[in-house]
Amino acid sequence: MYDFCINGGGMVGAALAAGLVQQGYHVAVIEKAMPQGHSPEQPPDLRVSAINMASVKLLREVGAWTHIQQTRLRAYDKLSVWESPESRTDFSAASVNEPQLGYFVENRLIQLGCYQAAKHAENLSWITGAKIDGCRVVPHSHCEITLDNGHSLTAKWLVGADGARSLVRQQAAIGHSGWQYSQQALGITIELADKVENWTWQEFHSSGPRAFLPMYDNFGSLVWYDDAATITKLKMLAPEALKQEIIRAFPDVLPDFSVIAKAPFALTRSHASEYIRPNVILVGDAAHTINPLAGQGVNLGFKDVNVLLKLTAKMAGTGAEADFQLLKKEYEKPRQRDNLLMMSAMDGFYLLFSNDIPPVKWLRKAMLKFTQHATPAKKQILRYALGMNEWKS
Repeated sequence: MYDFCINGGGMVGAALAAGLVQQGYHVAVIEKAMPQGHSPEQPPDLRVSAINMASVKLLREVGAWTHIQQTRLRAYDKLSVWESPESRTDFSAASVNEPQLGYFVENRLIQLGCYQAAKHAENLSWITGAKIDGCRVVPHSHCEITLDNGHSLTAKWLVGADGARSLVRQQAAIGHSGWQYSQQALGITIELADKVENWTWQEFHSSGPRAFLPMYDNFGSLVWYDDAATITKLKMLAPEALKQEIIRAFPDVLPDFSVIAKAPFALTRSHASEYIRPNVILVGDAAHTINPLAGQGVNLGFKDVNVLLKLTAKMAGTGAEADFQLLKKEYEKPRQRDNLLMMSAMDGFYLLFSNDIPPVKWLRKAMLKFTQHATPAKKQILRYALGMNEWKS
């Protein structure tokens, strides 16, 4: 019998597995598609995450950051948001006495780093090429998990780290609420002709923001938010035609570039009514998805892992009711509260900046101007958004 069976070995699930293995638990990870190994000649991946310093701390603790650093990443030390030249806010690492605000890393390389941190552990089993077919929970005892290849296993805890359409959440009959936003986004990988600063920025438009994320070497990632019809048209364009649309629509702050790849993605909000059921735990997108406006999605998932690992370090590990009550009180309640706060804040920004109503336009411009000059408030916003309070704790 395993102590934990984690369904989903993506960034969050693999980080949790690495941490649990360190604590001596016997862990199984069910992941149908393992991450491709890294080699320098590979082109950049489309999916990139902004990793804040609290997440870096966690990845160091589980042994993954050393492996990630050996691949490719880009630190950033400046963050700007604006609607017009006179209404903008700039954040810098220097303002909070830090060398950087965080890193941009391809999702696959984060997953791969977590995998490498734990792949040789004798108390970890990776189950590939299969998925969960069914699950029976014996409350406060164990879970009996059946796979679609005919095999089965038992575990004291079944962890859903399997994304927004979590099968574990469905099997556990945990409800969730949410919606798909009217906007969609197009992720665009570009190669720049010249080097750029370690600066990420976002310009707001009523149709949706447009953002730039610097990547390793001279690569970068553009994110274009807009209505579904516009995104559908943009994704059909050839690279040179898309480049001309980017030049027309984005601020003129980038050097010449080439379009390398593109892919659309939907924007959704979802929140599970419970993160804990007897012998079942939800983490990351299985528990919550958020508007990616401020790049907080995976960082919230890593916060889940951080809190959970602090609790599993002192749990009896039996799956019994005492452990269930501990997780209900010290994992589910605080994480639901924190995640809901961040989700609501992002929705507030989304509504504030996604319209042309004159009083609302005046309010958001005034807010950006005020934040630019309100140094103590700006520092506090920056520390909270980038997880620096947790990093220093």
